[in-house]
Amino acid sequence: MPRSHRTRARRGPVALTGTPGTGKSVVARRLPSRLRSIEVGELAVRLDLGRRTGPRSFTVDLPRLARRLRREPPDVDLVVGHLAHLLPIRDTIVLRCHPLELERRLARARRGSARERADNVIAEATDAILFEAIETGSCVWEIDTTGLDPDAVARRVAGRIARRGPSRYGRVDWLADPAVTEELLRLGP
Repeated sequence: MPRSHRTRARRGPVALTGTPGTGKSVVARRLPSRLRSIEVGELAVRLDLGRRTGPRSFTVDLPRLARRLRREPPDVDLVVGHLAHLLPIRDTIVLRCHPLELERRLARARRGSARERADNVIAEATDAILFEAIETGSCVWEIDTTGLDPDAVARRVAGRIARRGPSRYGRVDWLADPAVTEELLRLGP
């Protein structure tokens, strides 16, 4: 058995997660071809535990998908999506992005309604995905994508997948930036 296959089988996949707009899907497409990835929605559809509801959207039966993956872990290196950290995956990479840059990215891409974009900015500013990932008990690493091109982020993600190691998070603190606090007050509830 080739070494890379043994390593993948022993370690299992890594969840690549983060608030919508942090770059998960773009980064996954830029990873070296030896690293195989699948989006949570696509995985659910393949296993008849989800359905496509739009060009980039899915409905996923997350509890059933989690139970299935406990029995049969996917034979991939990376499971990608803003729900990936909620699956029974031992290692998690959380992509982060400064909330003001995230707001610009989401608006430029016209992703979701204005309220959905605001909700995503609030979630990023308050570390919502990071805290959810930590609560699962998995090993968690965060990577700040702010100001980085997708290839640079892909290199960091590939490096983290290769070396894994102990959790590394807590360096990102968006609420320490007065501009973020001001924007959160503007967005309101």
